[in-house]
Amino acid sequence: MSPLSWKVLVTGGAGFIGSHTVDALLAAGHEVRVLDSFEPPVHRGEPPYLPREVEVLRGSVVDRATLRRALQGVDIVFHFAAYQDYLTDFSRFFLTNSVATALLYELIVEEHLPIQKVIMASSQAVYGEGKHCCARHGVQYPEPRPSEQLASSDWEVRCGACAEPLVPLWTDEAVTRPHNSYALSKRDQEDLALKLGRRYGIPSVALRYSIVQGPRQSFRNAYSGALRSFTVRALTGNPPIVYEDGRQLRDYVSVHDVVRANLLVLHDARADYQVFNVGGDRRVTVYELAQSVLRAASSRLEPRLPGLYRVGDTRHIFSDVSKLRQLGWAPQVSQEAIVREYVAWAAEQPDLHDTFAAAQARMQAAGVLRLAQSA
Repeated sequence: MSPLSWKVLVTGGAGFIGSHTVDALLAAGHEVRVLDSFEPPVHRGEPPYLPREVEVLRGSVVDRATLRRALQGVDIVFHFAAYQDYLTDFSRFFLTNSVATALLYELIVEEHLPIQKVIMASSQAVYGEGKHCCARHGVQYPEPRPSEQLASSDWEVRCGACAEPLVPLWTDEAVTRPHNSYALSKRDQEDLALKLGRRYGIPSVALRYSIVQGPRQSFRNAYSGALRSFTVRALTGNPPIVYEDGRQLRDYVSVHDVVRANLLVLHDARADYQVFNVGGDRRVTVYELAQSVLRAASSRLEPRLPGLYRVGDTRHIFSDVSKLRQLGWAPQVSQEAIVREYVAWAAEQPDLHDTFAAAQARMQAAGVLRLAQSA
């Protein structure tokens, strides 16, 4: 697929990953239409970084008339619009994520739209605790850690047969074990895209992003991750608050590397009807991330470990990206460079303030964030 120019629809195109993808599509000479609902807390109206040459439609991907209008005259769809949060409004995850994806394919098929490819954003979250190994019982894909275990500050993932701590492994694309509403809805989206795509001859690709980091990652959204939380704390003179014991292993990837993956699978037909991990190809503890944020912010503070934990959080997860490497992609941005770029961007935002306390209160009220009994 290598035309001079395509008309590309990017749902959720005003968001973090979507807006960076929009920039790259424009730079490559494509015409871009964005469909976004501009909902708070992520947005406060249309963001200033959306280029003027982008056609912007305001509306929801679950509204049939709006999505039909957005698809008119389009060649390619990047489907990034999604609901993300830690709240217990379970039905909204499936309405915004699963049902909207079904509606997308329904409209393409019913109206015989000449869509040449759909690329949808999935998530590392579909793996749950991911791939582990027990010295006695071999490879396992464990269930979530029980609440009683977390309440006693026992953080490790344990073997279901012998109760010994498991060793986390690089997780490839083979097995998914989602265990929260967001992850379940993302797996739904994958199934819809790949199975309906193949059934009706609509080339489709699902990309399972690891924890994506970079400029424009909202610091008003509690879901947007540890880098956001640590940065707003550090830049407002407060120590980062680290959950559990800080030894959780994570896999962080730059939004710039993610955008390169997005455009790669757009142009490479070998990616059609497949799912790929898109990760940083490195393992970083959450405590190390907090320390790197403090260094980037020139702060002498130290991270705090008050014994808080989030119900449903994964202990360790890091993605094997060898499948995408076979198409010629590899992460290029270092972890330190990711942190420096985000901290510098956040420091320039006029409405930067410490959102941690409000986000923490919201999660505690919902029963998501808890204090271990031994803390």
